[in-house]
Amino acid sequence: MAVQRIDKILSATGRFSRREASQMAKQGAVTVDGVCCRDSSKKIDPETQVLAVRGERVGWAEHVYLMMNKPLGVLSATKDRDQKTVLDLLPAEYRARGVFPVGRLDKDTSGLLLLTDDGDFAHRLTSPKHRVDKVYLAQTDGTPGPKAVEAFAAGLTLRDGTVCLPAKLEILGENQVRVTVQEGQYHQVRRMLAACGTPVKTLMRQREGELSLDPCLKPGDWRALTESEILRFC
Repeated sequence: MAVQRIDKILSATGRFSRREASQMAKQGAVTVDGVCCRDSSKKIDPETQVLAVRGERVGWAEHVYLMMNKPLGVLSATKDRDQKTVLDLLPAEYRARGVFPVGRLDKDTSGLLLLTDDGDFAHRLTSPKHRVDKVYLAQTDGTPGPKAVEAFAAGLTLRDGTVCLPAKLEILGENQVRVTVQEGQYHQVRRMLAACGTPVKTLMRQREGELSLDPCLKPGDWRALTESEILRFC
C-alpha cells in the first residue's frame, strides 16, 4: 500500500478530525512503531507500521463495507430531520467517514442493505449495466399466474410509462413469490407486482449478486463484510 499521512489515517477512522490528529501528535499522544511522532503530516505505511494513539493501536482500512439487516420503518438515507435513518443505527464514526447506503430499500421494505464510503463499489452494485441481481421475497395479496411470470420475463411497462428491464418472477406458494431484478427504480418490485394484480403485503431483500443476508443478523444488526465478500463485487 502507498504511504499515507498520519492525520489522514487517523481522520479516516471517523474518530478524529485532522485538527485533532495534529493536536494529539503535538501533545505526544501518537506513536509509530512505539516511537513518539509529533508531526502528523509524516507519511507511513499503515499496513506494515504500527500507529497508535495513547497506546491504543489504530487499525487502517481505506474503505468501509458493511452489511445490515435493515428493519422496517427506517429510511435508507444518510440523514432526515424527522425520521430514523440507517446511519442512526451505526456508530457515529461511520457517519464521520461518509458512509452511505448502496441503493435504497423503501421504509416499508426490510432485509439486505449494503453501506460503504466507496463510490466505485456502490456504482458496480447499482448500475443496471453491471447486471447485479437483486433478489426479493414478497408476500402478496393474491398469487400471480403464468401470465405475470411471462410479463416479468419480457419486461413490464408500468402504468406511468416506466419500462422495466426483463426480470424473474418465481411462485413459491400461495401468496408467496421471489422476484429478481437488475435495476432499482422507485418502488419497482411493488409497482411490478401491483401491475399484475397482486399488490405487495410484505417485502424483504434476500440477496445482491452472490451475497445473501447473513441469517445471524437480526433486524437492525450489522457487520463488516469479509474480504472474500468484498471481492465478489470487484
